[in-house]
This record gives sequence, structure tokens and C-alpha cells, in this order.
Amino acid sequence: MIYSMTGFGRGTSTSPTKKITVEIKSLNSKQLDLSMRVPGYFRELEVEVRNSLLKKLERGKVDLSVMVENTAPEAPANVNTEVLSAYKTQIEQAAQRLGVPVPHDWFSILMRMPESMKTQLQTLEESDIKAFRDSCSEAAQNLTDFREMEGKKLYSFFEEKIHNIGALLEKVEPFEKDRVIKIRERLETQLSRLNTIEYDKGRLEQELIFYIEKLDVTEEKLRLRSHLNYFRETMGAKEEKPACGQGKKLGFIAQEMGREINTLGSKSNDAEMQKIVVMMKDELEQIKEQVLNVL
Repeated sequence: MIYSMTGFGRGTSTSPTKKITVEIKSLNSKQLDLSMRVPGYFRELEVEVRNSLLKKLERGKVDLSVMVENTAPEAPANVNTEVLSAYKTQIEQAAQRLGVPVPHDWFSILMRMPESMKTQLQTLEESDIKAFRDSCSEAAQNLTDFREMEGKKLYSFFEEKIHNIGALLEKVEPFEKDRVIKIRERLETQLSRLNTIEYDKGRLEQELIFYIEKLDVTEEKLRLRSHLNYFRETMGAKEEKPACGQGKKLGFIAQEMGREINTLGSKSNDAEMQKIVVMMKDELEQIKEQVLNVL
């Protein structure tokens, strides 16, 4: 089974005072590139969450964002009368010393002074931490499920392309046999025009056999079939969890397939065979593009 690196997952959990929603989206990347946007009071859990996601997601460009909605009534803000009283005393003393009148609108002046209001600092409860962890875990699992679903689509796509390359490879054989006859006829026709030159027909036959052997593509066809089967086996390998590096392995196999197809094209020496090779290359390029999305 193969998994895609592309996916999206959301997890939501609640505590007595908060509703926490975590969203994770992932794109393809050579390694895990994790970006996290979390509220300041959850920063102490960032390393823990990062290590957990590293084990679960393994590869991809991953963006995690956390949204927190306070569900508890807002804590009331109280006027800090002690601070205001101290400010008023100091202002009166300053006015007397400087010989200036005291202000008439005391309230508007005092309320603009620092710490004129008492506010309760937001604290992180154990229930909030649990809700945050649960949301992250749920989002990661949903992302993994999404990746698995996308992986099934990739599996079907690769199966179709591998089948097409195999079918095109079968079409090479008739042209391969006709090609030998055409090469022989072409050489004999060229030699028949050399009326004034005598040549050893036995030696010609030996050279012709040697030339045809150099153009033989039997080994390339066998290796290409082997690579096609290996690609299928790798896709169908059963894993208890997403197999990190499976995409890289499929990429290496696709490169080997490309080498055999290129050699097949260089040895073809036949217009119809070259057309088939071009179609095989087109199918392979589509495989290479999508292999980049495999985990």
C-alpha cells in the first residue's frame, strides 16, 4: 500500500473553558518540514507535539495551526483603587510643589494611568493541555486517513501507467523481427550497387550478424519487464504503518525503467519502434511526476 504526502486533517476537543481546533495540511517534501502556529500559552507543548508528528507523518511540508475559542465567561476586570489613590496623592503633591492647579477631571486622568485596572491572567489548566493533545492527535490521524485515500488513487494511476508501458513493450516484438529483415535487405541493396567491387559473402554474413547482435534489445526488454514487476511489488508491499521512503524507492525504480526505455530507443533503428518508445516515455514521465507525491 502506498500513501500520498498530500492531505488535510482537523481535530477538535474541548475543556471546561476552551474549544481547541487543530488543522494540519501537508504537501510533498523530501523530509519533514513542519511549521506550527500556536497561541503563546501552548508554546511549552510545541516540542512534544513536533516529536509526535515526526513519528506519525514522517515526511512532507506540514503546516499546523491552532485556534482557541474561550467558552467560559470572561473574568471581570476590577478598578485598582489602591493604585488610583496612590496616583491621585502623587499628582496633588506634584501640583502643590509646581504651583499649578490640580486637574478637574480626575477620573479620566487616573483611568489612563498604567495598572489602573485589575485583570486576571489567563492560565493553562491540565484539562486544556489534554484537549490540545487530543486535538493534535485527532488531526494527525485524519491527515493520515486522507493520505491513505489519496494513496489509493495514486495506486490506481500507477497501475494504469505500468500496464500501458507493458502493453507498448509487447508491440515492439513484431517490429523488432521485421527490423532485422529490413536491415539485411538495405545492406544487400547498397552492396549490389557496387558492381565494380567484389566482396566475400561469408565475411558479409558474419559482419551482418555482428551488427544485428549490437542492435538486439532482448536484454533491455527483460530488464524493463523486471522493473515493471518490481514497481508493482513495491506498491503492494503491506506495512503496519505508512512506509517512509517508499516514494523514494519507486522513484529509483522509475529511473531504471527510463534507462532501459532510452536504450531501447537508441537501438531501435526503426521509425515504428521509435514511436512506441516515445509513447512509453510519455507514460513514464507521468509516473515520475506523481511519484514525487508518494510518502
